[in-house]
This record gives sequence, structure tokens and C-alpha cells, in this order.
Amino acid sequence: MELKDIKSVYFIGAGGIGMSALARYFLSKGLRVGGYDRVPTELTHRLEAEGASLHYEDNVDLIAPCFKDKASTLVVYTPAIPSNHSELRFYQDGGYELHKRAQVLGTLSRALKALCVAGTHGKTTTTTMAAHLLHESHVGCNAFLGGISKNYGTNYLFSQTSPYVVVEADEFDRSFHQLTPWATVITATDADHLDIYGTAEAYVESFNHYSSLVQEGGALILHTGLKMQARPRRGVTVYSYGRSEGDFHAENERIGGGEIVFDYKSPLGDIDGVRLGVPVSINIENGIAALALAQLAGAEPDELRRAMASFQGVERRFDFRVKNDHHVVLSDYAHHPEEIRHSILSLREVFSGRKITAIFQPHLYTRTRDFYREFADSLSLLDDVVLTEIYPARELPIEGVTSELIYNNVHPKGNKYLIRKDDVLDFVSHHPTDVLVILGAGDLDNYTDRIAALITNKQ
Repeated sequence: MELKDIKSVYFIGAGGIGMSALARYFLSKGLRVGGYDRVPTELTHRLEAEGASLHYEDNVDLIAPCFKDKASTLVVYTPAIPSNHSELRFYQDGGYELHKRAQVLGTLSRALKALCVAGTHGKTTTTTMAAHLLHESHVGCNAFLGGISKNYGTNYLFSQTSPYVVVEADEFDRSFHQLTPWATVITATDADHLDIYGTAEAYVESFNHYSSLVQEGGALILHTGLKMQARPRRGVTVYSYGRSEGDFHAENERIGGGEIVFDYKSPLGDIDGVRLGVPVSINIENGIAALALAQLAGAEPDELRRAMASFQGVERRFDFRVKNDHHVVLSDYAHHPEEIRHSILSLREVFSGRKITAIFQPHLYTRTRDFYREFADSLSLLDDVVLTEIYPARELPIEGVTSELIYNNVHPKGNKYLIRKDDVLDFVSHHPTDVLVILGAGDLDNYTDRIAALITNKQ
């Protein structure tokens, strides 16, 4: 079925961050959009307000007739949906056109000039930053983001005229192998998703293959020191980037007073006095990568300087809820040991001399099993560490795998605690904090606003 023949799109797992961006794309095209998700969330409520017809029970009888017309209905599903899901089986057994989210995104990446960001960490912020830079320039862009942009309150941007689409290239389930980038950044290749890949070597090999998918005449932008063997096609220009080295890098950094300013050095043209709208040091690297993509697409220096200063960030990525001389509370989605290490070091740089505490909810039993020592090493950079139980997401428990594995190996500068998630608010009420970060990709973030209110009221 060609996209032009589709009248209705049904999403199984509509509330996922990537799925909802696709749903918004089809809504913007005037198509009927419906779907299922396990639980209602703020994101699904937003989709319903925008015109999507959703329900929250796995029940074929709840699927509207317009989404059962085989000739005009596209069904999109996420790999997180179990194979025995009754709605998924209904469409499979009925011979409908079914695609994974990544396949649909891949089709769209070939219809436009795709600017993609891949890597173990930094993807969402860099993608959202690049989309903002282009959206604020004369170039414009479409964008499928892996988080909610705080500038726009959405994970999807639409342009009637721009030939570019900015895409977060997700390596989970090898989804990014469906893409055909015109230009791509690869931020990091630290092993993750070993439940899918099996070994660190296989994980890195997936990035090697991804690097071969860049279109002839396009660009491959690699972070310096990556542990991979890139395989670009003939005619692809390969660049490097880093904080202080590479073809694209920063010089003359000025960090202090809650601000970060640097001079951007680029083979496409230098830009002095770049001011980060979200001033944490890891965003220097993210900003360099985003600037490189935007420059390749033709954005002008003054446009880029102005847009970078107005970037407000992404929900749950260094997402400050309280920020003053007495208390700081922020949420950060970091859920991999290297992400957590970078997050803590960035906070140390910006809030030098202040006491930093993290409440961390591990994400997935398999990730905890595979990396509990690395998690402990990263968390040991903190003053105080608070651990809650593991967020299982799509997984069943694994015998012997609990947060206690991390707790027994973590050695912070101050104290460590192991508590239940339900006791977090009580803990915050009775333990004073200075800089407090809520870490992880689970549902602990649901407590962040209440934590911020508790701390603010104690001032």
C-alpha cells in the first residue's frame, strides 16, 4: 500500500513517544488516526485533544469500523507490544498492512532529506536542538523527536515547505537500520540493549552498519573517539566533532553565573558567542552536533546564534523545576551508566561546590543485571545516592536482580539509601537537599513536581 492510498492509521501502542510523533504526522495530513495504549497519560490525552480516537483496553470490539477497512488502513505497532496481543493478532490474522514504527519512519526519511541523530545517549536533546535551530531559521524542518520539546510542547514539527526532516535514530530493536539519512550524527556507542544485541560487539556492529546507510553525497558526523568502524558509502563526507577537538568543536568556553558561552569552530564557518539556552556542560557537545547538522542544511550564523540562546530544552532532559541560590531540583532521563556519569559531571561543573543528591530509579531488569557495577561507579560521583526499586517496563522480574545489586556496590561521598518509590516524598520531607536530580527513564518523574513543591515550601 502506498502512503497516498491510506485514509486511516491505527496505532497499537499509540502513547509511546515515537509512536505519538507519527500519529501527529498523520493527523497533520488530515487522516483518521486511532489506536490502543495500555494506560492513559498526559501524552495520550493530548493526542485525543488533537483528534485521535484512542482506547485503553485490549479489545477488538473497541476498534472503530473505519480502522477495519483493509483497503485503506495502515496499522503501525511498536516492538514493545507482546505477540499475543489480541488487537495485533486481529490485524495479523486478517491480512492487513502492518508496519513497525521504524519502517514507517524509514519511508518518510526517504521522502525528505533526513537529518538523523543516533547514539547510546544524547540523541533526544541533540535532535530537538537541531530541529529548533532549523525551525527558527529560514530553512525550516519537519521533525520526529524522542521527547517533548519545551519550546513547542510537542514531539512533532511540521513544515509545508522545508525539504528536511529531523529524526531521532533509535537503535533499540535495530530500528535505525530502516532509515536512509542524508546526514547523521553518531554521539556514542557505549553498549546498551544487550537483551536485543547479546554482546557489546554486536551492539557496536549495528552502528557500523548504520553508518553505511547515509545517502551518497550526504554527511556522517562522528563523535571523536567512538569505538566503531564506520563504513560510509563513496561520496559521503565524514566529519568529526567533540567538545574541544574535531572538525566541529568549541573554543573559549565561558562558564559561570548560570551561563555557558563558547565560540563554535566549523569547516562550514565559525560562529562566535554561542550561548546555550540550557546551560549544562554536556549541552556544549550536543550543541556542536546540532549546529553542524543545521549548518549542513543551510542555516545562517545569526539565525543559529539566536536560536541556540532561545532553546528551552526537552522535558525530562536536564529539566529544571527549581533553580535558585538555596535549592535546585531537576529531572533527567539518564538511564545508562555513561549518561548518568555525564549528567553528574555536568552538574558538578555548573554547580561547583554544592552538594548533589540523586534519586535513581533503575530502568529494566536486564540493564541492571548487565551494568550494575557501572551504575554504581557512576553514582559514586555523587554526594548522596537514593535508590528505588527497578522500573520493569516491558520485562518480567529476573531472580536475584534488584536495586540492591547497585546499592551494595555504590560508594558516594556521603550517604546512600535504598527506599521504595512510594516513600520518596516522605524521604524528601525529612532529608534536606541542595541540588537534587531525579534520574531514570521510569515513572519516578511523576513525583518531580511534588518533590519540587515540598522543597520550595521548606525554604
